[in-house]
Amino acid sequence: MEEQQTESPDSAELTLIYIAKKLKEAVALEELLTAAAIEYHVEPDTYRGGIIFATERIGAFFYVDPSDVGQAHDLLKKNSYKPYELGG
Repeated sequence: MEEQQTESPDSAELTLIYIAKKLKEAVALEELLTAAAIEYHVEPDTYRGGIIFATERIGAFFYVDPSDVGQAHDLLKKNSYKPYELGG
């Protein structure tokens, strides 16, 4: 699957919309974003998971241009994904 990127894939200029915890989930999300013609950047990064035994895990972090956040969030919600929100 070919990754679609904005002109500058620097994640500091993009907005995080989702953290996929499993490969199957990441592939499905790539297909959704591609079909909706939303340009995105995805990269592996670490997140903390678990309640009792919190561990550091690796996930696929999905970013879009700030101007595409609304459309991307709507697409995620429509397909039963919970968009990433800071502090949530």
